[in-house]
Amino acid sequence: MTDVNDFFSFKNTVNNISSEEEKQTANYLETIKAFARTTYKSIYVIDYQKKGFEFVSDNPLFLCGHTADEVKEMGYAFYFKYVIKPDLDLLLKINTVGFEFYDKTPLEERRYYTISYDFHIKNQEGKKILINQKLTPLFLTQDGKIWKAICIISLSDEQESGNIKIYKKGDNKIFKYDLEGDFWKATESIKLTSREKEILQYSTRGYTINEVAEAIFVSPDTVKFHRRKLFEKLEVVNISEAIVHATNNKLI
Repeated sequence: MTDVNDFFSFKNTVNNISSEEEKQTANYLETIKAFARTTYKSIYVIDYQKKGFEFVSDNPLFLCGHTADEVKEMGYAFYFKYVIKPDLDLLLKINTVGFEFYDKTPLEERRYYTISYDFHIKNQEGKKILINQKLTPLFLTQDGKIWKAICIISLSDEQESGNIKIYKKGDNKIFKYDLEGDFWKATESIKLTSREKEILQYSTRGYTINEVAEAIFVSPDTVKFHRRKLFEKLEVVNISEAIVHATNNKLI
């Protein structure tokens, strides 16, 4: 039988917070709130000492019919209510392997890592939605434990749950977790050519193929050629999926 405490690894137990650690957080929530006002994505802050949410933005994507304050009050009970059972087990697995990975990284580098994964929630209408969640540390204790972390939630561009990846700021490697083999494997991150980025940037503004061609002074066939290469590289089937994938993975 699982419960809320299963989401909080003993490897990241946060007990007492020193006065020096408390100083890190002065007025930081005002910055988070300002960020939340500028994005369509859902944002919340986890407090690992209190084992709950310290902040939940009012974007309805993640709220399943509740107010932000209600979800904040529910804390991790929200997952037990709205995440489908197979994916709840998946989240517990991600929690375990994520903290094991984190525990092996040097203390001075830990704040630079971000973990990304996809899972299904079932909203108040019973509709199943695949969402992507990215989690990165906000504040660490003096011994390197995650005290507070920020989560960014958006609609996933994947087809299935899982897709567990860890990125490090400034590093070209992506660590992907193999659920069947139960291990991490390092791969090189995707690199887009300047032309591919250019086409994506114009496409995000709603340009058609002909309009993109005119804007970058090439033929429509050349734009189509680069789009095909882009779709193959990102493993997507259309420009809408390419835009979502590139945006979620910070490729543009």
